[in-house]
Amino acid sequence: MASAQQSSQLVQQRRPPPWRNVTVLRWILQIAVLAITIGLFWFLAVVARSNLAAKGFTVSYDFLSDPANIQLGEGIDQTPDTAGRALWVGMVNTLRTSIIGIIAATILGVIVGLARLSTNWMANKAASAYVEGLRNIPVLVQIIFWLTVFNTLPQLVNNSSEVELAAITAAVDDGVSGEEGTELAARLTQLAAPQDQAAAGTGFIREAAAALADGNVELASEALASVEVTPPSGPIPGWLYISNKGVSIPRVFISDGFYQWLALMIPFGLIAWFVYRNRVKKRELEGGETHAGLIGLGVAFVLAVIAWFLNPVMAFLGPVFQAISDAWGSVPQVVVQVLLTVVAVGASLNWIRRFLNSRRSPAGMAKLTDDDYFRMLFSLLGAAMAALVLWVIWPGLSSWIINSGSDLFQVIADKFGDGRSNTVIDAARPSVTEGRFSNYDVGGATLTNFHAALLVGLVLYTASFIAEIVRGGVLAVAKGQSEAAAALGLSRIQSLRKVVLPQAFRVIMPPLGNQYLNITKNTSLGIAVLYSEVVQVGQSIFNKNNQVLAVFSIWMAFYLACSLTISFVVNWINGRLAIVER
Repeated sequence: MASAQQSSQLVQQRRPPPWRNVTVLRWILQIAVLAITIGLFWFLAVVARSNLAAKGFTVSYDFLSDPANIQLGEGIDQTPDTAGRALWVGMVNTLRTSIIGIIAATILGVIVGLARLSTNWMANKAASAYVEGLRNIPVLVQIIFWLTVFNTLPQLVNNSSEVELAAITAAVDDGVSGEEGTELAARLTQLAAPQDQAAAGTGFIREAAAALADGNVELASEALASVEVTPPSGPIPGWLYISNKGVSIPRVFISDGFYQWLALMIPFGLIAWFVYRNRVKKRELEGGETHAGLIGLGVAFVLAVIAWFLNPVMAFLGPVFQAISDAWGSVPQVVVQVLLTVVAVGASLNWIRRFLNSRRSPAGMAKLTDDDYFRMLFSLLGAAMAALVLWVIWPGLSSWIINSGSDLFQVIADKFGDGRSNTVIDAARPSVTEGRFSNYDVGGATLTNFHAALLVGLVLYTASFIAEIVRGGVLAVAKGQSEAAAALGLSRIQSLRKVVLPQAFRVIMPPLGNQYLNITKNTSLGIAVLYSEVVQVGQSIFNKNNQVLAVFSIWMAFYLACSLTISFVVNWINGRLAIVER
């Protein structure tokens, strides 16, 4: 009897051979598919490189440091000195459009989605018409439509000469004589010069100048009355310009003392947070309303005002970061390679340790399956691959980290001290450039018609889908929740804000993340309206140097990074909104 039980246990504990083990076969199949996929892409890359080499083209990223020789329509640098800088400007433009578009589309989509659920007949039907109309029109068609609309706005003109001419005309009408008339005649002669012919009727201007020089004020007034003066661009010259070249408004920007103020706000922010936490603890211990949030914001505001005037005291950080930059740049490359290798191996071993702890039974033993062993093996293989990259495949990565880190701390050091003013934020009014063709100057914040067409088209199109997502999320909340809120005396707005929407967002967030990904990737349609986003800039670059594959790889890496970042943020928010179960 005992021998029969032992033989039964041996049969139960005996593992199947590898060719019959489901776990082993599954991992072998996955590894084989991964190897075939990588091999296929490698084969295509080698074939493409060979074909380009046969035509005299080599795939290289050295072009990033070559002169760009292009001028961009807008961005943080409209005349970049290198191709890498030009691509960076395009990336910033893409990110700017994506971030603004995501925020605007979310706000508009929530409003329209709630309007579709409204009991107001007009709001309901208007929202329904918006959704059914815009989401069924291709987004590219909408972008081109809005560009056509914006191009029909009034032409932008530089009115400085016209404004001065109007002032001279008013002065002449009031009557001038002597030296003042001579000065006005000289200025009218300049306005009629070929290089400053902003107003029509230069012949009348010359006639008025000659009349003033002769002292004939009446004849000068009649001549100036015949001059057609172009009305000033506006609607509020010097503050707001709206034209076929876009919209320009006053620009608010950070000034010399901003980073010193920001550094000082770190300890001040901790103080405000400490005050807020104390008020929260008091409310939890004693009950009642302690106005923790209001008091915390008030303390933070007062400390921010104090830091506004005291920020020069943080100038000492300049030499500190400069010393860090020098020390970082002097680190030997082999030290960085060793440290990164230790970090990779340590991260792998730490993951294995946590994985084993998650598999331990109440008795303290870890019961592992074949699948678990494969996971730990791949963790070690990942650390080995990282070490292989650091020491064999790309040993220059460590040198790049050293140089980039040193440059980063050098940039930070330049933000402190060195005679900087304590001005934290400054502003500049928009203006129009002088010359034959009028353009917006760099002073104001300008939204060109190309950027506006892309942004408006993407926002309106994406908001129509977000509206349906919001409507579905609200309808997914049990009707009893709204009835309970009404029974408590909450208004419809209070019910939506405090009861319905917090629960609906658990349903809304996953599909909402897909729309955020769509609006980010759809910014590439800016190439159709000549907006200087990363695809349009990249096309201009590879048209000059034929580095098509290199530019395409940069595009793919950039959009992949954007998509993974958005997915991470949305998943994090979704995790925070999830119901915590016991």
